[in-house]
Amino acid sequence: MHMKIAGSWSRRLALSLALLFVVPVGVAVSQHLGNDAQANDWRTARQDSSGQAPDPQQTPAALIQVYAARAFGWRGAFGVHTWIATKPMHGERYTRLEVVGWGVQRGINAVRIEHGEADGYWYGNAPTLIREVRGGAEVDALIARLHAAAQAYPYQHEYRLWPGPNSNTFIAYLGRAAPELHLDLPPTAIGKDYLPAGDLFASAPSGGGLQFSLLGLLGLTIAAEEGVEVNVLGLSLGIDVSPPALKLPGLGRLGMASHD
Repeated sequence: MHMKIAGSWSRRLALSLALLFVVPVGVAVSQHLGNDAQANDWRTARQDSSGQAPDPQQTPAALIQVYAARAFGWRGAFGVHTWIATKPMHGERYTRLEVVGWGVQRGINAVRIEHGEADGYWYGNAPTLIREVRGGAEVDALIARLHAAAQAYPYQHEYRLWPGPNSNTFIAYLGRAAPELHLDLPPTAIGKDYLPAGDLFASAPSGGGLQFSLLGLLGLTIAAEEGVEVNVLGLSLGIDVSPPALKLPGLGRLGMASHD
């Protein structure tokens, strides 16, 4: 009798978890397909400023901003592309730190460290600011550490859309290298759970807590910033308590914003 009851609860739990993963992804795909503003041609898609980043020439403080925007094309139904923009004290322009897959097969470095729009549209998709840090010499030092970590990223010439290493793997790597950012990447940042060198355990991308991951395909994250997240095949489902939010695959974070 007890075995039958346990088996019934196990089946119900498995079904509930499956629905929690499948239904949000289905809704996200439907929303994506119904978005008439979705760019069809990367050559003509918007990449200009979205107006969120302050004018660097009018901002003397050192500044770090982290953005996420829906990926281009069909990928945007499932996930986002993330990047970090930095500006040192009295700097007159922003430098973007990001990984881009286009051109890697032709020998172009996956890691791009280039001047550009901090808050630019990602091929037609408006970015969301997910973290910002301003200050003086301490932020300058943090910027220098981020740039050094970007240079040391172990997948300089590798890119794999799924399960990683990709653009979100890179930003998660930088977050661990700079825990002062307290970086809470959205659940739609597919690839953030792919750990370098095939490691099974690491700190969470926020730099705290603990993350277990099996090649980015199955994992669990428990941390103050991320809350509790379960990763199945690159899709993340979780609950955050500070600030309160539900994290759903495809749809992203539903609740209070996480950036300061």
